[in-house]
Amino acid sequence: MANTGTTRGRNQDRARVAGGHDHDMNYEASKTGASKADLKSAVKSLGNNRKKAEDKLGKE
Repeated sequence: MANTGTTRGRNQDRARVAGGHDHDMNYEASKTGASKADLKSAVKSLGNNRKKAEDKLGKE
């Protein structure tokens, strides 16, 4: 049976940084040029919103 659902869940998932997933943290750290520790600190202080974390790491 084909999946006829929306992409809402996928879009919401992409808007978040999964702090417990190494592959997600590594990708985001390499994307922003920050260290994994800096990214983890940003996620801890700002929450798991990808845009906020990228903004914070891009301005430091």
